[in-house]
Amino acid sequence: MSRNIKISLAVVFVFCLALTVVFVVARAGGSSEAEQGAAPVRADSQRLSAPADSRATFVEFLDFECEACGAMYPTVERLRQTYGDQVTFVVRYFPLPGHVNGDRAARAAAAAAQQGRFEAMYKKLFETQQQWGEQQEPLDDLFSTYAQELGLNMEQYAVDYNSKATRELIDRDIADGKARGVSATPTLYINHTPVEPGSYEELSAALNSAMAQ
Repeated sequence: MSRNIKISLAVVFVFCLALTVVFVVARAGGSSEAEQGAAPVRADSQRLSAPADSRATFVEFLDFECEACGAMYPTVERLRQTYGDQVTFVVRYFPLPGHVNGDRAARAAAAAAQQGRFEAMYKKLFETQQQWGEQQEPLDDLFSTYAQELGLNMEQYAVDYNSKATRELIDRDIADGKARGVSATPTLYINHTPVEPGSYEELSAALNSAMAQ
């Protein structure tokens, strides 16, 4: 093989290698961006606790009308009592289309959050779920009553309950959930790892493992 041919082949090889590197880097960048877009937690996600020295993050995609989420609520509360000073607990809205008031409950919670009362509304919705869940008529007035009982400014609550920002926040949570394969509630994550809903002991062990890493 002549020297010129060898040089030409070497140039082609280097060129192809460069293209491969560019392609791989571009794919990696695209995947990172996609994963970030579907992150379990965003800067504006609702937090039930956010300790300064947080050692792990516990995320729940939930529907306030979902009976399984209602059943999980006492376990999450127990986990918060144990780990609230070590773990960030995050709520992501994921109202299911089959629930007439799931989205309305999420809007009520988001509106309460605008007045610093997210945790109070979160508890109120779950503790009264059996009274309003599975109803086939819209219960906006009932959620407004809850807001009043929590001492919210009702004019501001009404604005936030119906605002574009609230709608976009909930839709963004739903989109993030779907991008991560969420199709049912509750769906749980510890950091970026999905975990099966389970008993307090099982979730406590998973949190301990995450904090030890």
